[in-house]
Amino acid sequence: MSILLKNIIILPQMQLVSRGLSSTPILLSKHWREERGLSINRNAEGILTDAPDFTYLDGRPTPLLIKQKKRMLRQREFASKIVEMCSELDFAKERYNYIEASKEQERQNVIANRLKTKGNALKKKK
Repeated sequence: MSILLKNIIILPQMQLVSRGLSSTPILLSKHWREERGLSINRNAEGILTDAPDFTYLDGRPTPLLIKQKKRMLRQREFASKIVEMCSELDFAKERYNYIEASKEQERQNVIANRLKTKGNALKKKK
């Protein structure tokens, strides 16, 4: 009977000792999600995080959760930065085109204001 008790006690210990820590399935899941265009963290977005926890039966809107508010504010901040950077980029493109056009106009003015041939050379050109 003591042998059976020893085996029972040893088996759980061996399972704990033999069990190694591995993050391979987690890494595989991460790469699988990246390949399919999903978020790396499956808890970062989705119906469980974006939808309200409850709804009122009379149709009133449910209040936003704290993390939902933070996420919404962060998204608004990102959107405002994107709009600002796009407007700066458009301004830079317009300015570059204006500078290039003014350089070309200056070049055309220089060509137009060159010294012209006079006398017999002018008559020969016509």
